Amino acid sequence: MVTQERIKLEYPLHWLVWLNDFENLSDELKKNEHDKEKKDVRGRTPLMLAVTLGHLESVRALLNNEANVNVENSDGWTVVQEAVATGDPELLQLVLERRNLQRHTSRMEGIPMLLERLKEAPDFYVEMKWEFTSWVPLLSRMCPSDTYKVYKKGSNVRIDTTLLGFDTTSWQRGNRSYVFQGRSDGATMLEIDHDLRQVYCEEMQIQEEAAEILSANQGAVSQRLTTPIVTTYIDTDKISFERNKAGMWGWRSDKSEVVNGFYCKVFGATNVELVTKTRTEHLTESDKARCKSNKTPLQNFLGIAEIEENHSIPVPTNEILVNSTNPCNITPEEYFDAEIEMGGRDIGRPKECNMKVQKFRATLWLSEEYPLSLPEQILPIVDLMAISSPHFAKLKDFIQLQLPAGFPVKIEIPIFHVLNARITFGNIFGLDAAVPKVTRLEDGTDMSCVLDESLFECPPDYIQIGNAGNDARRQFSMEEEDDLLQFAIQQSLIDAGTEKEEVDIWEALRAQKPSRPTTPSNFMGEEERQLQRAIQASLFLCQSPNSESNDSEGNDSPVTDDLQRALLLSKQEQMKMEEERLREEKLLEEILQLSLTEK
Repeated sequence: MVTQERIKLEYPLHWLVWLNDFENLSDELKKNEHDKEKKDVRGRTPLMLAVTLGHLESVRALLNNEANVNVENSDGWTVVQEAVATGDPELLQLVLERRNLQRHTSRMEGIPMLLERLKEAPDFYVEMKWEFTSWVPLLSRMCPSDTYKVYKKGSNVRIDTTLLGFDTTSWQRGNRSYVFQGRSDGATMLEIDHDLRQVYCEEMQIQEEAAEILSANQGAVSQRLTTPIVTTYIDTDKISFERNKAGMWGWRSDKSEVVNGFYCKVFGATNVELVTKTRTEHLTESDKARCKSNKTPLQNFLGIAEIEENHSIPVPTNEILVNSTNPCNITPEEYFDAEIEMGGRDIGRPKECNMKVQKFRATLWLSEEYPLSLPEQILPIVDLMAISSPHFAKLKDFIQLQLPAGFPVKIEIPIFHVLNARITFGNIFGLDAAVPKVTRLEDGTDMSCVLDESLFECPPDYIQIGNAGNDARRQFSMEEEDDLLQFAIQQSLIDAGTEKEEVDIWEALRAQKPSRPTTPSNFMGEEERQLQRAIQASLFLCQSPNSESNDSEGNDSPVTDDLQRALLLSKQEQMKMEEERLREEKLLEEILQLSLTEK
């Protein structure tokens, strides 16, 4: 049995956190004699332990002494996610603000290093085509495809995109360039808006006012505390690669295809598992009910198609809880003893965790003749984009695996449980189609290009707005983009509209229909006008309880006989649609039951 003296000796900071002795903890941290990132036997750093136990003052002491917020525990949950699980808004805001500052600092330090890695590599131009595919309707509308144009010259990089993603408040297309200018003492980033002919300039250096810029607002804290904690990741532990086969009638051979003019061997990545974990212990019963009510038959079908496991920690009902953050009354001797099996017991709130696992088969098209180096030329670019893009972060995780020989000219990987990404490299050096300011060079089998210096400069006729880091525009972190994309996908399943609809991301988060009209009024049919008038009339009736008495007194009422008939017809049509929906749902359940019983 581990004694308290042994705990103090092996885990001095953890011990002070356990006791919430924040004054002595601050003193020990200032001495800098102990490793503040050391993990205990349960895989928690002192900061993670303090957050899980809900010890606010200990958390503050650790953060004031630069404890790393961007760590995960042994179950893969981040410090921010554990802070959300406590339900403590003050603790969450404290952790969020320090997380934002540390990410900002890491980003500022990391970009010059990435550009320095690229400096010695050969210059190139290449296009990365992203195509998002799904068997679920309308998801392509929520996350449309795009082609990234990548220019690299020395330590300068330019990336053109037409999909703005979450840089604005809606999923809109535009025309943006991101230019990274590398220097020996740092780097500069230019964000060029070709539509507005404006340039935002940001020096890649630590700013004193960064803490104020990246502070977490109350809205972000409230939003996290009233929505489930969701994380989605690719489990890479069991992935294996094997050649795809082609042919029929008993004759099978290794499959090969030509992609953008390059001969490629086709490989399949088996045992690719996309894991989605959801925690809800911090939600109120009304929040849980709201989340459940948002599910449609289609989402229920998706859930059935997956392997679903529920994990909950048993809480003793016959004992008086000493602390709400230690519901199982675990002693420090139990916690810090690696030999003791906890049997599902743990510190922190009782976890309500749902895990869904779906297996995919990723596909790669690998060419040994492609004139680019994956580790020297492409990985630094992917690293650069992964700083703020969850898509590139998942691509980075995948291509860092031990891939078979060759350059991945084409990759198809899962992004979410209903969404795949297909990335294709093409128009290398501008050989397939001419690119302005890119001069193709061909010398026998050797191919290269020369890029004009002006590609990496601020256009002279554009207006320079100032430092992008000080700009008031909302910038999202990678985790926030990931969360918002999942909300948008969820919304597309709940509230499927026409393909012409442009869904504002904030409307998606509020589960509202688009506020902008999808069709110009002069093209609106008479039937649609009548329907809109009927909706307006029904809203008037709901909002004006005294409308009948007002009408009897001779006041004008917007409800005419035609509109009343329209309302009646609308109600009848709604009832028919509801009956049809119930019938289809019952039929779907019968089909699913048959599919589960017939093997």
